[in-house]
Amino acid sequence: MAQRRHNFISGAAVLALAVAVTKVLGALYKIPLGNLLDKEGMAHFYAAYNIYNLLLVLSTAGLPLALSRLVSRAAAQGRLNAQRRIFRTALALLAVIGAVCSAVMCLFPQVLSGLLHDSLAAPAIRVLGPAVLFVCLTSAIRGYTQGLGDMTPTAVSQMTESAGKLVIGLALCLVLLHRGADSSLCAAGAIAGVTAGSLLSLTVLTVFLLRRRDRAAVDVPPARSAVLRELLTAGIPITLGAAGMSLITLLDQALVMSTLQNTLGYTEAAATALYGEYTFGMTLFALPPSFIYPVTVSLVPDISAALARGDRPAAGRSAAAALKLTTLIALPTGAGLSVLAGPILRLLYPAVPDTAAAAAYHLTILGIACIFVCLMVATNGVLQAYGKEYIPVVTLLCGGILKIITNYLMVGDPATNVRGAPVSTLYCYGLIVVLNLIAIARCVPERPSYLRLFARPVLITAVMALAARSSYGLLARSLPERWAVLPAIAVAVVVYLSLIHI
Repeated sequence: MAQRRHNFISGAAVLALAVAVTKVLGALYKIPLGNLLDKEGMAHFYAAYNIYNLLLVLSTAGLPLALSRLVSRAAAQGRLNAQRRIFRTALALLAVIGAVCSAVMCLFPQVLSGLLHDSLAAPAIRVLGPAVLFVCLTSAIRGYTQGLGDMTPTAVSQMTESAGKLVIGLALCLVLLHRGADSSLCAAGAIAGVTAGSLLSLTVLTVFLLRRRDRAAVDVPPARSAVLRELLTAGIPITLGAAGMSLITLLDQALVMSTLQNTLGYTEAAATALYGEYTFGMTLFALPPSFIYPVTVSLVPDISAALARGDRPAAGRSAAAALKLTTLIALPTGAGLSVLAGPILRLLYPAVPDTAAAAAYHLTILGIACIFVCLMVATNGVLQAYGKEYIPVVTLLCGGILKIITNYLMVGDPATNVRGAPVSTLYCYGLIVVLNLIAIARCVPERPSYLRLFARPVLITAVMALAARSSYGLLARSLPERWAVLPAIAVAVVVYLSLIHI
């Protein structure tokens, strides 16, 4: 029992460290891009990336987690041949799905860009197409090694992917800018780094896989049809639940662009520029949840193995630890982004100060929304690990409906226009989390008390946010305004860590 809990925490720590490194590399990639491409180029970049991300999640979110769960269960039972059969079946399935999705992006970029009302995004969509196949193959290997409790291959491949994306993507973007290419081609060059990085990641994981030495086994492997049925039964609901953030982001872009053009009468170029300002807030909004995904990746096989042994108390302790860790990470990061939105954006995007100023409102709202995204990711993971995969699908549907309604009402109002988009995002994720927590209360009797889980961290975060904003106001009187945000963040970190340990 203690060993499994240690494995869960150490596995999550390895992946969290990898995420920290990849996010630093990702920041070194996307922040310079924002300064180079400005709002129009970044809008084209995100149009392609949002389509890719949705296809990627639909291809890889559920099946690798289902693979990880099945491999973890087989490993706990000592069935080595079953592990191999599960992996090979999943690899073949993911290869087919990835090939189909890549073909769609490569063959129909104009159709996809038209659906998002951004016709100039087509070159970036085509360039990004092959990455879906590469990542599908990568995710199969990652799911297999994670199911065996080995998070190192995933961590190393993630860092390799981010490094390749940074070097190749920025280099191509700079070359195209130097040659005077327009914003759509520069965005395509920048996003080519994602395709190159995913290929490098696949290469690294293939080397890990070839170096594994499997022991001889005597167990009879399950039939391929049975494995396929189990993968799909568990994977499809997980996929639909995990696709939440990607689906909502893509839906958000399509609705916002359509409403700005068709309801408020903006031209495509003007609507693209407004949405581009919104993407500057979205870049930082997506950062905190990325540190929660490693928790769920390690959580699912850990709880699955505990339940397979009939050890429900151990499963409950892992679920409680995941929710607590998520709360302690999400609250301060989200609140910090919200109260320091303007100063952070001015620091990161000095080459485009007008865009940074316009994006500050969006990030102020999205900072609070990202707290709920983090909690959504963690609560989805708990429900999926307990075999309640269908519940995140239902809650996602409820949130999506609310998103559509509020987007229509707020973005379509000339008084708010694109400023209604982050507000509708906040409402959407807030509803999803409330519904997920209600479901966990009914399905997981070992869950922690919500009052104990949230009350103290919320109070401490409020004090931290006040300290961050106050210290920034004081420091900005004696330091250059852009740079005063760094010591203000340091003050907030010290205040939060001091109070959380009292």
